[in-house]
Amino acid sequence: MKLGIVGLPNVGKSTLFNAITNAGAQSANYPFCTIEPNVGVVAVPDKRLDKLAQMYDPDKYTPATIEFVDIAGLVKGASKGEGLGNKFLSNIRECDAIVHVVRCFDNDDIIHVEGSVDPIRDIDTINLELILSDVELITRRIDKAQKMTKADKKYQAEVNFFKRVEEALQNGKTARSVECDEDEKKLLSEVALLTNKPVIYAANMSESDFEAGIEDNERLQKVRELAESEGAAVLPICAGLEEQIVEMDKEEKELFLSDMGLEQSGLDRLINECYSLLGLISYLTAGKPEVRAWTIKKGTKAPGAAGKIHTDFERGFIRAEVIAYDDLIECGSMAAAKEKGLVRSEGKEYVMKDGDVVLFRFNV
Repeated sequence: MKLGIVGLPNVGKSTLFNAITNAGAQSANYPFCTIEPNVGVVAVPDKRLDKLAQMYDPDKYTPATIEFVDIAGLVKGASKGEGLGNKFLSNIRECDAIVHVVRCFDNDDIIHVEGSVDPIRDIDTINLELILSDVELITRRIDKAQKMTKADKKYQAEVNFFKRVEEALQNGKTARSVECDEDEKKLLSEVALLTNKPVIYAANMSESDFEAGIEDNERLQKVRELAESEGAAVLPICAGLEEQIVEMDKEEKELFLSDMGLEQSGLDRLINECYSLLGLISYLTAGKPEVRAWTIKKGTKAPGAAGKIHTDFERGFIRAEVIAYDDLIECGSMAAAKEKGLVRSEGKEYVMKDGDVVLFRFNV
């Protein structure tokens, strides 16, 4: 999974990126301090994997990972090359989802490029640049489809659909707001439209907001209302707090979060939101050589899941030996679970479940 972190300059993007990846991206109080997109790879915390590691004492421990890309602050006119525009918009196209950081705190020491703090205005500014960039792309796709209709009239439906998307974009709406049937959704996914990507609005708040209670923050409520109308997710976060948390050991971190009334760090909450937004789950493989988590889409069948490990596993799939994680932990070992008949043999039509512990049988 690859996530692009975007937002206006000085909203806390690089501070948040530094905190969640600990990758040391430069952070400073002026626009464009991030000149190249910074990339950080983060392990997905999974207590189930930790338990399996205790059970198997494996030679190798491999959690699932997420790649975060911190992209320089966008400004008005980015779609036309203003600031460091088009280069960074192309970086976003390669991401699975967008984490849009919006400023919801006051601080006279941190300059806002618009001169005041207004998250809805800031979201509109960024969205407009993404929309303008998408209009250019969808126009090229329409031209291509129109040329293809000369050879085959079936492409006319494609032209009609993309014109509908273009009209929505011209009216300032995002591509993901366009109603589509399943065929149209597939068609739309083939065009790397920025406004068709799932979005999480990271509402960056002050430490005092978290101490006082985040629900009292009016700016957060406005972001939530907007996100609900778009089908986007919202994550209240404090980049400053996350910076402090990353320096703490496990016990300090748990105590600190408890004092702040939080159950998880911002990174853990962000990962949960991403998995939910993108419809992802994890299955697990376990043994002495390695315990590992594998990320797949909800609804993936056993052969497709096996293909995540190696294409040969999918091509020569015979069956999957599956046990629910909770059953395995309760039994204490795979041998005990087999004695109780809890290890199932599943075929090609089996739909994988989150937390399945699996051994694939295949032959090529």
